[in-house]
Amino acid sequence: MTPDQILSVPPRVLTQKQREQYFGEGYLLLERVISEEWLTRLRGATDELIERSRNITKSDKVFDLEPGHRADNPRLRRVSNPVEQHPAYWEFINQSVVPDIVADLVGNDVKFHHSKLNFKWASGGEEVKWHYDIGFWPHTNYSPLTIGTYLYDCGLEQGPLGVMPGSHLMEPLPSQYDENGKWTGSLSDADVAKLDLPRARYLAGPAGSITLHNCRMMHSSKRNESDLGRPLLLYTLSSADAFPYTMNPIRSKYDQAILRGKIAEFAQHDPRPCRMPPDWSGGYSSIFALQQREVDQVVSM
Repeated sequence: MTPDQILSVPPRVLTQKQREQYFGEGYLLLERVISEEWLTRLRGATDELIERSRNITKSDKVFDLEPGHRADNPRLRRVSNPVEQHPAYWEFINQSVVPDIVADLVGNDVKFHHSKLNFKWASGGEEVKWHYDIGFWPHTNYSPLTIGTYLYDCGLEQGPLGVMPGSHLMEPLPSQYDENGKWTGSLSDADVAKLDLPRARYLAGPAGSITLHNCRMMHSSKRNESDLGRPLLLYTLSSADAFPYTMNPIRSKYDQAILRGKIAEFAQHDPRPCRMPPDWSGGYSSIFALQQREVDQVVSM
């Protein structure tokens, strides 16, 4: 569905002004939309995963560890597929208000793609460089969006999501490969210099707030220089008529599950091109490892 078609349908949760902002600027910040009951359950599940990580000595398919992670001082960058690590995460994305909000932005039929739990540990949690998401997992259209849920209050000093308003409309999308053909998962310094960085918006918010950004949105986050950690629960959803061209790099058993509405009979194709990522079938590390140059990915042709 086009933005005009979506806007012609009465919203379930959002205001029409909020929907128009999303289509015009590519993002939303909605404060305190997640109930305290859900936050309590999600915090408990997250604490359980942190406890599990104490027994992990090197990054694996589930836990991405910061350098310096120890059993007596866990420091995580990411938990991949939290929906498979604790039932609370899958119940949340099915039963909470979140899929209804997404339906207001992609149409009535909403599909699950993946989930992750990102951390910025206290006193130096790593930055995420400017990048856009759709280059990691291209789809037949650009409806996919990512929802971030703040489990605790997140201030500016903790490295909240930063977005470049309107950058989802940029044509063409800049490359996320370097000059030697290696996938970096981020924009080059030259392309970052073309962004109007003073216009960036950093989306701090109280616990229970959510951020939503389109898959073409240029976004980043700064290091966490505070003494408080910042877990961010992330889900990527799409319209049901968006189909991935490539293997899901963080695939779960719920890949392509319908959360609202029904299965699409036809794919909807957007004519705007998107460059293919590397072949993820051999394994995927994380955006943190890629951007910190802990691993190299070359394009597979």
